[in-house]
Amino acid sequence: MNEQTGNIRGEVLVVDDEPAHAEVVAEGLARQNHNVEIAHSASQAIEKLRQKHYDVIVTDLVMENDEAGLDVLSAAREYSPDTEVILITGHASVPTCRSALQQGACDYIEKPLDLDKLRAIVNHAAERVIQKRTIEELRQRLDEHYGFEGIVGNSPAMLQVLQTARRIAPSSLPILIQGESGVGKELLAQAIHNNSGRKNAKFVALNCAGLSETLLEDELFGHVKGAYTGATTARPGRFEYANGGTIFLDEVGDMPASMQAKLLRVLENGEVVRVGSNEPIHVDVRVISATNTDLLKRVEERKFREDLYFRLAGAVLKIPPLRERREDIPLLVHYFIQKINESRKDIPKKITGISPDAMRILCSYDWPGNVRQLRNTIENMAILSGGGKLTVEDIPPAIKGTELAQQSGTTALALAGISLSEAEKQLIANTLKMVNGNRTQAAKILGIGERTLYRKIKEYGLK
Repeated sequence: MNEQTGNIRGEVLVVDDEPAHAEVVAEGLARQNHNVEIAHSASQAIEKLRQKHYDVIVTDLVMENDEAGLDVLSAAREYSPDTEVILITGHASVPTCRSALQQGACDYIEKPLDLDKLRAIVNHAAERVIQKRTIEELRQRLDEHYGFEGIVGNSPAMLQVLQTARRIAPSSLPILIQGESGVGKELLAQAIHNNSGRKNAKFVALNCAGLSETLLEDELFGHVKGAYTGATTARPGRFEYANGGTIFLDEVGDMPASMQAKLLRVLENGEVVRVGSNEPIHVDVRVISATNTDLLKRVEERKFREDLYFRLAGAVLKIPPLRERREDIPLLVHYFIQKINESRKDIPKKITGISPDAMRILCSYDWPGNVRQLRNTIENMAILSGGGKLTVEDIPPAIKGTELAQQSGTTALALAGISLSEAEKQLIANTLKMVNGNRTQAAKILGIGERTLYRKIKEYGLK
């Protein structure tokens, strides 16, 4: 079945022991730009599954026996867990299909077959599989080939940041990274360095906040012997130490005005002068700077030099705060659990996961300290739990208390006096909104299967 035109949506396998019916279904799906194959029995379908990946399987429930379609479902779960399976059934077998949803089926449709309805179900299923695979492939490319393995996030905002970072990493362009404290600015700077032509040279970081002009100048440019009382030996500064590599200037917006002028000269001339010396020293250093303030606003307020801003901002990357990409929280939680299991030896047992209720609270919290605060929270939870599954009881009181107050306030009042089904509908709708419509993350937070969530979305008419 390769008569379709345009882009192929997905690889689909139709399983039906009635050849004429199978041909009709396959042809209808092929017209939707799917690449469709046919199997006339469960055993034939299982053999195909062993040899090839399919995005979607549409199978009759009753073939060689009353539950042959369930054998296909079971094989799909074994050989291709990401494949979506849709069952076709007569009315008498609907309870069996409902049970199959709990076993991982995507959906079911009753006979007589509504081909338009089936097309819509298959289209949505294929799109989900392909989107999930595309994101995973992108993550793997970023991880394996570009060294961004420590930066976790599948949200559109984070993927855009990572794609831009990947493009500019090989250049020597100065980069300004913007973002609140704790979002991972230094981690991104390190990843950019690791993927540049300077990766075999040093990556040197300095936080400019809280340092006096004298101390900051000495840290950046070094000093000669006798430059000041106590300078008994000469010492190179961070720029000299990073020669050939990358220097990362964190919180550059807090740099004193006089030091801004000295930094500008280094960027323009590629030369530093140690404190107490008149001899310039040539350096070849890529500068990546970061700030948690609005530097352009500080320029307007005449608190930061405009010419220095444009020297630093050859390219600008803005990392969004965690509260604006909540769909990344489950990914980060599982990533931190994995890292804890690999590195912490002071926890008696491995962390086996996290309860849906605990995950729901973590996803609802605003995380003013961003990823750093989330990482520290998971580490604390792991230590307090002593291992096993993390639960609501392990969440720090400050975070749990905020959520309980919210739940007992606006949320509880909003749900009071309505039916259970309406409460479930609101809960699902709010969770989908919180994760920007990401069904995979919503299902994890709600503690249900993705296929069950899909069925509920259809049942309640949610978008």
